[in-house]
Parts: sequence; structure tokens; C-alpha cells
Amino acid sequence: MADTPDFDLEDMLGVLNSVIESYAEGSRERDATELAQLALLYIRNGGKVEDFARFRKDCVDTSFTVEVSHEFSTREEADAWLASGKAVHRERIKIAGKGFMVVQLPGRQTLIDRPLPEELRTAEWMDDSE
Repeated sequence: MADTPDFDLEDMLGVLNSVIESYAEGSRERDATELAQLALLYIRNGGKVEDFARFRKDCVDTSFTVEVSHEFSTREEADAWLASGKAVHRERIKIAGKGFMVVQLPGRQTLIDRPLPEELRTAEWMDDSE
């Protein structure tokens, strides 16, 4: 796999094999790991290893940047700005250090959580949603 460093499908299949063996037959963990292994075999046997490696890289690569147009200390400040009519669909903002995006809905705009690259690097944003 020439252009996909840090990805060795055969090695991953071997790792999954050892993980499978560490769980009891019929356990959810074993079933899930076997399914992951089958998915990789499907990719390999279908000749899609390079496509999958690129897809994986896109999923884990957080080196990209996102332009943040405004920063607010509180959600209330951001909501007031949104109500002002100055927000643009897909505009990215920060509220208390967290990423959000303006979304146009029928008849109104709203803000949705959209973690910024720096949040993805730490994965803390996942803990906040629980």
C-alpha cells in the first residue's frame, strides 16, 4: 500500500484474530470483533484496500483547519447574534471554546454542535454528549 503509511490491513487482521481468541465463543465482544474482521476481509477481497485506506485517513486526519467567523463566551450571546440575521448558513463559530455551525432550517436558523479540529484531537467533545 504505497500511499497509505500507518495502515497495514494484514497486520490488522492478525490483531483482530488475537482479540477474537481472547473472548468467549458467543460473547458480544467476540461477535463484534469477528464482524470487524469480516468487514476488512470483504474490503481486501473486493480489491478496495486503497480506497479504504484513503477513507480511514480522511476519518482520522485532523490536520485540516476550519475558519471560525465569530467567538462567543456564552450560548446566549451566540443566540442573540443568530437572531440579528447576520449569520450565514454553514458559518462556523465558537461558543466557550466549542465548535458550532449555523444551519438554515425552514423559516429559521439554528446552531448545531460541530467540533473543531482541535476538539477532535482531544476527543473531549464526545464526553460532553453523554
